[in-house]
Amino acid sequence: MAGTDSIRVAVRVRPFDNREKKLGSKCIVSMNGGVTELTNPNEPKEEPKTFTYDFSYWSHDGFKVSEPDQYFEPDDDKYIDQKRVYNDLGKQMLNNVWNGYNCSLFAYGQTGSGKTYSIMGYGTNKGIVPMLCENMFVDMKQKTESSFQVAVSMIEIYNEHIRDLLNPKNTPIGGLQIRGDRNRGFYVSSLRKINVNSYAEVLDKINEGTKNRTIATTNMNATSSRAHTVVTVTVVQQHKQDGRNMTKTSTVNLVDLAGSERIGKTGAEGDRLEEAKSINKSLAALGNVIKALASISVGKNAHVPYRDSKLTMLLQNALGGNSKTIMIAAISPADDNYDETLSTLRFANRAKEIRTRAVVNESPTDKLVRDLKAENEQLKKQLLDSGGVKKSDSQTEEIRLLLEEQIERNRELMEMEAVWKRKLSEVESASQAKLALELEKQERMKTTPHLWNLNEDPSLTAVIIHLIPEGVTAVGNDKANPKPEMLLNGLSILQKHCVITNDKSVVKIKPCGKAKITLNGKVVSKKTKLHHNDRLLFGSNHLYVLHHPQDMAMDLKLGKPDEKVTYEKAQEEIAENLGFRLGQQDKSKEVLMLREDLLKMVPMVNEANAISEELNKKTTFEIALVSPHARDLKHGRTQVNVIMKNPEHGTEFMWTRDQFLNRKYIMQEMYQNFMEGSKDWDVEKESDPFWEPPDTEVTIGYSHMSLESLCYMIEMQESIVITDYTGVEKGLLSVSIIPCRKDGKEYDENDDVFCEPEEMIGKPVYFKLKISGARGLPQQFNKSFCRYMFYLDDVAQKTEEIGDTINPDYEYERLIQIPCVTKQFLDYLSGQPLLIEVLGRQYNRPKVSREPTGLNLSMSMRSTAGTGKSYRALLNIDTHKKLNKIYDMIKDAKRQGHDTLPIWQVEKILKTGETGNNT
Repeated sequence: MAGTDSIRVAVRVRPFDNREKKLGSKCIVSMNGGVTELTNPNEPKEEPKTFTYDFSYWSHDGFKVSEPDQYFEPDDDKYIDQKRVYNDLGKQMLNNVWNGYNCSLFAYGQTGSGKTYSIMGYGTNKGIVPMLCENMFVDMKQKTESSFQVAVSMIEIYNEHIRDLLNPKNTPIGGLQIRGDRNRGFYVSSLRKINVNSYAEVLDKINEGTKNRTIATTNMNATSSRAHTVVTVTVVQQHKQDGRNMTKTSTVNLVDLAGSERIGKTGAEGDRLEEAKSINKSLAALGNVIKALASISVGKNAHVPYRDSKLTMLLQNALGGNSKTIMIAAISPADDNYDETLSTLRFANRAKEIRTRAVVNESPTDKLVRDLKAENEQLKKQLLDSGGVKKSDSQTEEIRLLLEEQIERNRELMEMEAVWKRKLSEVESASQAKLALELEKQERMKTTPHLWNLNEDPSLTAVIIHLIPEGVTAVGNDKANPKPEMLLNGLSILQKHCVITNDKSVVKIKPCGKAKITLNGKVVSKKTKLHHNDRLLFGSNHLYVLHHPQDMAMDLKLGKPDEKVTYEKAQEEIAENLGFRLGQQDKSKEVLMLREDLLKMVPMVNEANAISEELNKKTTFEIALVSPHARDLKHGRTQVNVIMKNPEHGTEFMWTRDQFLNRKYIMQEMYQNFMEGSKDWDVEKESDPFWEPPDTEVTIGYSHMSLESLCYMIEMQESIVITDYTGVEKGLLSVSIIPCRKDGKEYDENDDVFCEPEEMIGKPVYFKLKISGARGLPQQFNKSFCRYMFYLDDVAQKTEEIGDTINPDYEYERLIQIPCVTKQFLDYLSGQPLLIEVLGRQYNRPKVSREPTGLNLSMSMRSTAGTGKSYRALLNIDTHKKLNKIYDMIKDAKRQGHDTLPIWQVEKILKTGETGNNT
């Protein structure tokens, strides 16, 4: 009988990465035994949040790097290394395999939290998967009384598309399909399973799958951190028991989940399009499944929505069925990742409540064969019957293929040993031939210049190698005839993209036609010599580094060290050559975080432009840096926003980072469907990420009105400059602030209402705010209105929308009542100007000229970092001068015993800012 087991949960915290070290991040995680504590950096005096798991692995510090193998070994009793993780989790999984249980291991956490390190590892720091596979074959050699058959498959789930990573050509439009079986549950149809006979062969297949994943990710412009990878190892063991042949079958699912972070902290808030559903669908569905299963475990009734995503369908056994399951939750130690870390810990806390019901998958071999024969007879009958049922041709074909696939699978199981030996022989022959080619390639790489790929995901870096032998190497896409020696597909790659020549170890590159190539961040337009460690960007996202053995040897001979090229360095030089020069000397946390945001956005904006060009969407995208001062904030970070422009219609819209990321994921999905040949790749305007309704409200600019005069009950009438986020003037706004009586009636010239600020405390005051109109707004706006918030307003106040003019008269008036003046109110008046946002809706007028696509350099350099204070000071300088002069006149008059001021002098100051004689 099957017993129930809880999912075993381990949490592991990694060391600070380079980014966190540069930022001076603080560790907010502590661990003791199975207990993990998390401190809120914004409320350090609060009690830490406490979670208890089966294992809490401290891998943050307390280690040293051994020589020469570079293994991270413990330097104290607290540090948990890779071997300890395997001994706790991997060994138990392997024991379960020998006992005939299905096993599942999945890693969860935000991008960069260390999931892949725990699962796969690197170098001598092997993860659970390679150690489990290695020890599996060691054990097999010792179990001489049994025979074994092992098969491996590997898939990727991206954007709800399933790709066979060991047979990439077998990927139909929409990806592989999931089928349901009464005995097997959900499985991937037509998935290739490769028989293996050693740990080396398993590792070779995983490396092959990783390479295919890298190629597909680059070609399809996909985001690797948003993909799930599933490696499945199937182990069949046959042995004699009480004189009968017995068969045990175990399926081991090893799942590296996509990064758990949302598109942004607030998703795509404010966007007319919903958050990119397919990108986040699987993880959202996984969260719902975990929640439902946790409710069931405590006796509640709940529907478990396995069918909501392809990921959860495939994980049904792992989470709530026939499997012994382990989850590793990987977390960052850094204070700026607090929200994501807390989310991960809560997810893991729910997961530990889930109970599975694993059974030993064992039966007599002869009984298994009889059952399979009977099932095949039934399937053949269904296959014959399907021809007489009235269904569409596509439905009939699908049923036929499904039944034939099941019959063939059953036949192979019945002839298990013979089929396995035949397939293993075929795989071994292919592997030997491949191994010979790989060994030859490795030898040639020692003396031949070659390109290796650079990827944002370190596990996908240096996976693709292109040799540059003596002679000419053509570079282009798969539509070229003849096929190029270096085949690249995807965004902005031409049929004949460029040629690379190697003439006696002198390597040069020459673009073909209008091919897009950048060398160390700079555009290549003519034949150019290449050197060791040069960075080459082909099209929009094929990033490579040149390894030149002869150049490197010469550099070393001259005493030059062999520098380490990183993805960050390559993106940094691209950004700098586009005009973004963030001072390397400024090491403040704000500047470092801005630099990080910028380096992430530059390639994404380039990709969005390339997709737009490829799909003929006629829109361009540009980066805009918006300082906190431009947003009327005294403190905060400079935002990296994106401007979408439609040159044909003369419209432009500014998106926040989160809005842009949401749109970009939808753009990627459109491009993926386009590349797969789907007829429905394009969508209606309302769902098009490249389209924004022309009447969408956009910010024209801001006006800052000083309120300091109200501290003295002096009326102000100003024509204030309207400036956009870069400080460029966009018009003038006429604003008045007039003290008045409770009923709104304005004071006349005989009323003496002037007073010192301190005299106002405790008294009621009333005044009118008037926004008369604007002058000289940009021609592109059809309608305009103003919006602002005064003092303690809960919601923004707005004027009426005025259309068909660039000189609108808003004629807005509001009576503001302050029942009791406080020091807080006076501080507000004297310390903070009133921010009035001027918004508009644009015409949809086609333009004759069209701007080129690509990252516009002049627009790219728009930045208000450091300019906000200066333009605000210019706006307020005249007001302060006038008030100070009037205040000085009042003090002089009091000293001389006068009760009044000459009106002409006050008028002179208000009009010109200067005092003078009455003439």
